Amino acid sequence: MWTQRSRYLMTTALAFGAMVAQPARAEEAQAAAPEGDIVVTGFRASLQGARDVKRSATIIQDSIVADDIAAFPDLNLAEALQRLPGVAINREAGEGRRVSLRGLGPDFTRVQLNGMEVLGNVDSPQDSRGQGTRDRAFDFNIFAAELFNRVDVRKSFSAEQTEGGLAGTVGLYTARPFDSEGTKLAFSASGGTNTLTKDFQPRLTGLVSKNWGDFGLLVSAAYSHRQTRETGVDTYRWRLNKANGSNISALTRAEQDKINSGELRFARGNRLSVWDSTQDRLGVTASAQWNPADTVHLTLDGLYGKYKADRFETHLASRGGGGSTWLGGGQTFAGVTYPNSKINAIAWNDQNEVTYLDVTGGQTATETRIQKATNTFKQIVLSGDAEIVPGLKATFLGGIERASFNMPLSDQFYTEAYGDVVSDYRGGDYSLVNTYRWDTGNAANYHAHEIDMNQSFQDTAFDNVKGSLAYEITPDDKISIGGEWRRFKNSGFKRTYNDALLTAFKNGTVSADMRDYAKVYDGYKGQDWVIVDYDKALSTLGVDRGKYLTSKNSVFSVEERTAAGYVQYDWNHVLGSLPFRGNIGGRYYHTDILSAGIGTVGGANAPISVSSSYQGFLPAVNLIFDPARDLVVRASAARNINRPALGSLAVNGTVTVGDNSELSVSVGNPALRPYKSTDLDLSLEYYFGKVGSVSAALFYKTLDGFITTQTVNDVPYSATGLSTDLVARVTGNTKVTSFSRPVNLGKTDLWGLELAAQTDFTFLPAPFDHFGTAVNFTYVNSKYDYATMYAGGANTTLEGLSKYNGNITLYYQDAKFDIRGSANYRSSYVFSAAPITSGLGLDQDLSGYAATIYVDASAHYKVMEGVQLTLDAINLTNQHEKQYSDTSKRLYVNTRSGTTIMGGVRFEF
Repeated sequence: MWTQRSRYLMTTALAFGAMVAQPARAEEAQAAAPEGDIVVTGFRASLQGARDVKRSATIIQDSIVADDIAAFPDLNLAEALQRLPGVAINREAGEGRRVSLRGLGPDFTRVQLNGMEVLGNVDSPQDSRGQGTRDRAFDFNIFAAELFNRVDVRKSFSAEQTEGGLAGTVGLYTARPFDSEGTKLAFSASGGTNTLTKDFQPRLTGLVSKNWGDFGLLVSAAYSHRQTRETGVDTYRWRLNKANGSNISALTRAEQDKINSGELRFARGNRLSVWDSTQDRLGVTASAQWNPADTVHLTLDGLYGKYKADRFETHLASRGGGGSTWLGGGQTFAGVTYPNSKINAIAWNDQNEVTYLDVTGGQTATETRIQKATNTFKQIVLSGDAEIVPGLKATFLGGIERASFNMPLSDQFYTEAYGDVVSDYRGGDYSLVNTYRWDTGNAANYHAHEIDMNQSFQDTAFDNVKGSLAYEITPDDKISIGGEWRRFKNSGFKRTYNDALLTAFKNGTVSADMRDYAKVYDGYKGQDWVIVDYDKALSTLGVDRGKYLTSKNSVFSVEERTAAGYVQYDWNHVLGSLPFRGNIGGRYYHTDILSAGIGTVGGANAPISVSSSYQGFLPAVNLIFDPARDLVVRASAARNINRPALGSLAVNGTVTVGDNSELSVSVGNPALRPYKSTDLDLSLEYYFGKVGSVSAALFYKTLDGFITTQTVNDVPYSATGLSTDLVARVTGNTKVTSFSRPVNLGKTDLWGLELAAQTDFTFLPAPFDHFGTAVNFTYVNSKYDYATMYAGGANTTLEGLSKYNGNITLYYQDAKFDIRGSANYRSSYVFSAAPITSGLGLDQDLSGYAATIYVDASAHYKVMEGVQLTLDAINLTNQHEKQYSDTSKRLYVNTRSGTTIMGGVRFEF
């Protein structure tokens, strides 16, 4: 499928590019430009610059270089990074969010900004994608691509690098005044829309830079406003179940016996779903550079980023009476008794999953969810270097970062109804069609059911100081020593109130008639349903959120303090007649951890704190040979670590109450140790022409102390260490059906192959000599076995590992016009390896994503010197995002987010 679809996409892009490029090509021919005389500018210059950075590096790395501000066509840098070998991303509403590198998930990829590690707070509009995740991954949606002019992806480790980021390090660099001479002004404005939202989406970028000899200042800013929509179907929690009181008399005896055997797995619920978001993103950078002497260089960088999202989410859903879709369901609500449902027809597949269900009187609900989220990031970094005496150079960096993620409003209002419905999964993988035989848009058919209210707040602080001394023993030999101190703290809390007014609605104390604040939602193609005007509902019902959201829960604080030092020797010699360069060294680190929260001490809730520490030594060597003028061979061996996710270290957790009042508890473990890895890398690189290169890289990693999820059943609540305030009517003796926590238990190997090539087609006849391409392919595998993943009660599946990743970029560029299109393929991968259990058994052993191909394109036309028209298209094929449940890959979520088209103008003076 990969080969067939990629060939189609490449052929289509080639034909499209040739067709669109003809007018510009004709104009160029009329100007009598010399045949084959191609000036290396624009995208070609970016490819050439990235190639030169890669070639001169003393480690294995890939880079992206932008000629000027706004040169990246993507919504953010994650989408630009996916075009590098070994890099994969996930997308939300069509926009790139987090980066995975060489088969390891986002938590293994360290992101640095202007030389300092950056730890943002990750968020997703969807619970199935880890809303409010506390890990070490960086969410790229907070920064616009235009704020940066270079990105490095470092794939091998050297002693001078900060330990961690076991998969690699992504280095982001903002523009600085000495990047160009004199005065520079750049401005771009664009606007567009998305095929699902049809709104106007403005995007503005500006840069001012001026140098006064040895001093320079630069300020840049980027702002965007856009609406996004994801819409589709989803199913939650497939469970083994029986009839639960449903009338099954209309079925055959064989069908009745099959249901009563308990072998069938029913979807607990399914939904027609819409996720809307109105997003505002602002980023500002400032940089001052001063060279008070030829041997002294100082730089002060500052960055501010703010991302706001006002979200609306709604679903038409089965409510899962009795624990499975439309089984049972009968109840008395506000004096009205609803009979149990009747099953008219049923079908199942060879895995005993119910794929067709025709139900009379099925329990149905709508959900109205409102969220307001703000993600703010601030950083200031002072860095520089100075030659103390000839041959002895000192470098330093000191900086602070502060980030916050606040969601003061995250409320859900549920309505409930009973009606006839057919639920059909037989249309193929990830397919669901619901047919409702009643008016889902009539408020008289519904009653108000419950209100859930939530708030969550997270703060992240990072302080960093590091310095080094480098002494040139000879012009070709250098020894460096350095030290570093880091403090990282992540803290937060929640306020939660579930089932507000549920009892009052049910017994009639508060009227469940919601017609005064109901409205019809018609944003889902082919089906409408009743939702509520949330503000009007609260006013009508006299609900004061402050009355319910009064106490904190899930309080956590994790602080790490690390001291590290290194020594490294670099050389550049000739071994026989073979140019030979590289480095060798070692790094020592010591980390102290303090984790605090609220727990149960002596049967009472009280603040608790746990401290731990660990240390280690990491050797590293990088060898580079130049057997021919344009051939580079690299070999690397190193030890590295990856620190545990923040949520895993916290001394708190979550408690989930199932349909039959069973408890599932998940907690953190502050005694966790980091993953340890031994890394081996080998690469071969050949360079030719102005932009051409071909490279192949092999890599192998062994991961020891792999952090896995361990689950035990039927333990007393007191064994979890959590506060009994987390859920009503719980004591220390309450039985917990499923208790999960992370442990250092697993060990696995990871290996892979990267292939990449880029070239101009100058050897072809006109107009094809103005075309070029950049392609890459990555294969990654890991030694684990689904059949034995639960040995010892632990799961050692690698989350985020896609076996196959590939990218094809085809471009055309002449003196005035350029166009390029990219197709990016990512094979399926596991998103969460943590099993979900209930009192009814195992709901799922994992969840994951199906394969995707995203196609993006951009074009630029030079009107005159300094003025350029731009056109960008994101997600041209309106790619499905498909999530699956369990290793059998049952439908979990299947959505689309539309195509975004942006057109604009760019000025540079």
